[in-house]
Amino acid sequence: MENDRVKVHINWFPGHMAKAKRELDSKIKLVDLIIELRDARIPLSSANPLFTSLINNKPKLIILVKSLFADPKVTKEFVKYLSQESLCLDVDMINNKNISLIKNYIKLASKPILEKRAKQGIINKEIKIVVIGIPNVGKSTFINKLAGRGSLNVGNKPGITRNTNTWLRVDKDYLILDTPGILYPKLKDETTAINLALCGAIKEEILPEEYLVYAGISYLKENYPSLLLKRYELNELGDIPTIINEIGLKRGCLKKGGELDLNKTYKLILQDIKNAKLGAISYERIPNE
Repeated sequence: MENDRVKVHINWFPGHMAKAKRELDSKIKLVDLIIELRDARIPLSSANPLFTSLINNKPKLIILVKSLFADPKVTKEFVKYLSQESLCLDVDMINNKNISLIKNYIKLASKPILEKRAKQGIINKEIKIVVIGIPNVGKSTFINKLAGRGSLNVGNKPGITRNTNTWLRVDKDYLILDTPGILYPKLKDETTAINLALCGAIKEEILPEEYLVYAGISYLKENYPSLLLKRYELNELGDIPTIINEIGLKRGCLKKGGELDLNKTYKLILQDIKNAKLGAISYERIPNE
C-alpha cells in the first residue's frame, strides 16, 4: 500500500513497552515455548523483529488471530508460508474456528522439549509458555479462550495489558504468561506503519487521518473494489478524492449549510476499516522470493 502524499517516520515506544521488553527479556529464560500472535490481516507487519533476539532459538508456535476479518485465501497462503519458519495455525476467536486445535499444536511444538527431558531422565511434563505479540493483537482474549474462562483483563485498546507477571494455568500441563503488547521502537517503513494503524495496533492519531484514508482507499480500490462499492453503495470508483467525497456525501458527513465535512468522513472510513466493516480483507501478500 503506497501513498506519496506524506512521508512518515514514527517513534512509538511508550515507557510501559520499554519496561515490558526488559521484563520479557528476563522472563524468556524461564519459559519453554513461545506463542507469537500475529494479525491474520497483516502477518508480516504484525511480526515484531525485536522478538527474534528475545526468543533465542526457543520452540515457537505462530498463531494468526482475527482470521475472520482476513481474506481466507490469503490467510491459507500465509499459513503455508510461515510454516516454513515454525508451526503455524490461523484462528477465529469470535466463531471459535480452530480453537480446539491449539492444544494439539502446543503439544506438537512441545514435543522436542519433552523428548530432551526424557533423555535427561526428567519426568516433569509441565510446559511454561509465554504469549507475545504487538499491541491489540488479542493476547489476553486468546489465553482466555485457551483456558476456557475469562480470568485476564481484556480490552480492544492498544496496550491494555501492562502487568507482565500475569500467569495462568491451562490444565495440568501448561502454565502461560501473558505480556503487554510490544511494538517496534521506530517505524521507518511507511507500509508497515499504515498497516498497523489501519488494523488498530497503533493509535490513529499517530498518523494523519487524511494520509491513512488515502492509503486505505487506494489499497481497497486496487485489491477489493467490489467490497468498496458494496459497502458505500457506489456506482463506480473514480480517483481517490472523488471516492472519499462520495462516501462522505452518501453517509451524511456534512457541515451546517450542506458542505462536506472531510474530517468526519475520514473518521467514518477509518472506523469502518479498523472494525472490518467492509468484509474480509488482507493488507499483505506473500513476499516475492
